[in-house]
Amino acid sequence: MPKIVIDQERCKGCGLCIEFCPKKIIVWSKSFNQRGVHPAEFTDEEKCIGCAFCAIMCPDAAIEVWR
Repeated sequence: MPKIVIDQERCKGCGLCIEFCPKKIIVWSKSFNQRGVHPAEFTDEEKCIGCAFCAIMCPDAAIEVWR
């Protein structure tokens, strides 16, 4: 089962991972990180297909995808 790990302190809140996730399982977190932005958050492991579009699109390399 694929797993996504998002480094929320590295996330700058650009939203590219949220926009490009085909399963729409990455959302904005309700909390803030140290940069003062709502980072991305992975929500549903069961639906993840491990495509890694989120990691590819992240300009800060804040996302890892494990298959």
